[in-house]
Amino acid sequence: MNDKPRGVLTASLGLLLASAPLLAHHSFAAEFDANQKVALKGTVTKVEWTNPHAWFYIDVKDDSGAVAHWQCEVGPPNELSRRGWRKDSLKPGDQVTVNGFRAKDGTNTANAREVLLPDGKKVFSGSADGGPGTPQ
Repeated sequence: MNDKPRGVLTASLGLLLASAPLLAHHSFAAEFDANQKVALKGTVTKVEWTNPHAWFYIDVKDDSGAVAHWQCEVGPPNELSRRGWRKDSLKPGDQVTVNGFRAKDGTNTANAREVLLPDGKKVFSGSADGGPGTPQ
């Protein structure tokens, strides 16, 4: 095998591997139900400031005191920064209020559209794909 076909094969494989994260990305409608709004008040337990979407996790107590663990998806860090978030806007132990939409699979997963931060600041946090309520 001469070097030219091998170089093309290597470059093609590199492009394929580099695009894998894009294939894993989803649209709002594929995972979340715009008809299942959720309003959650809870304590932040973990924050993942990652691409393609950041996530934070909260413990929510119901009226009987039972705790439900929720995971909340927000937009990518770059988009969050443009909307007023900082990497340290949420920290474990913070009390937050989240308005968003529940996952279609019924798990305690939400696409958080708006978050009331501990300092009283309300920030938009929706996915970058323009799901319901996305400001223009």
